[in-house]
Amino acid sequence: MGWIEGISDAINYIEDNITEELTIENISKQAFVSSFYFQKGFAMLCGFTVGEYIRQRRLTLAGSELVSTDRKIIDIALKYGYDSPDSFTKAFLRFHGVTPTAVRKDGAMLKSFAPLKIKFSLEGGFIMDYRIIEKEAFTVMGAAKVFKYDTAGTEIPKFWTEHYQTGKDKIVCGMYGVCVDESMGSDEFEYLIADNYTTSSEIPDGFVTKVIPKHSWAVFACKGAMPTSLQNTNQKIFSEWLPNCKDYEIAAGYNIEMYTNVADYPKGNQDENYYSEIWIPVQKK
Repeated sequence: MGWIEGISDAINYIEDNITEELTIENISKQAFVSSFYFQKGFAMLCGFTVGEYIRQRRLTLAGSELVSTDRKIIDIALKYGYDSPDSFTKAFLRFHGVTPTAVRKDGAMLKSFAPLKIKFSLEGGFIMDYRIIEKEAFTVMGAAKVFKYDTAGTEIPKFWTEHYQTGKDKIVCGMYGVCVDESMGSDEFEYLIADNYTTSSEIPDGFVTKVIPKHSWAVFACKGAMPTSLQNTNQKIFSEWLPNCKDYEIAAGYNIEMYTNVADYPKGNQDENYYSEIWIPVQKK
């Protein structure tokens, strides 16, 4: 099964089970890929996380039931996964801009978030620089924190800012940004701001080491100002390279971004020639 077809099957599974308990593990199984890369790829292709998609679809359907039936608000809340009227009202208000009660009493306007439909289109025609390398296991040392997939996009940049503001960059400059989801079935993952580690070095307080296993890696070159160059390459990996790659598939729950020294460029990481890489573990199909 191809990557795009897998995403489509996963969306259909969500829609068919929207009022049931949905786990990322079961959703990603529909796409025959680990939940780690399913969530990353889904966000790249669709522009929002799996969790956001589910919430907005449930709130859309809940709004429809409010205006088309006389079911109690608490019953509708429970049907769509909210365990109390208060939590449902807060979520409903954030999405629709009005409370459920206002919809029933005043006929207030509702928002609608339509289900996704994956369509094939003629794209590509670009040049994408990548190579496949064999790399032995290696160890990194860094500052680590666990993030939820739903909020990682905004929280990881804050983690980097904190790293520099607290002077931790004097110990670990941040050669790598490492995502680790070894279970590949969770709604969260570990992220490290890291450098290479040698076993003879002492590990300072507040830092950890992590062994990155031996793998074949697809290494994608990124050239240009950060973070746009990385974001554009990530988008192409999941929308173009993976769907069209006949030889390789994702092998494990690791994703590494490698950054070169900003001091080597006149404008630092905002330089038009700034070089970075994205590493994805792969295996032969």
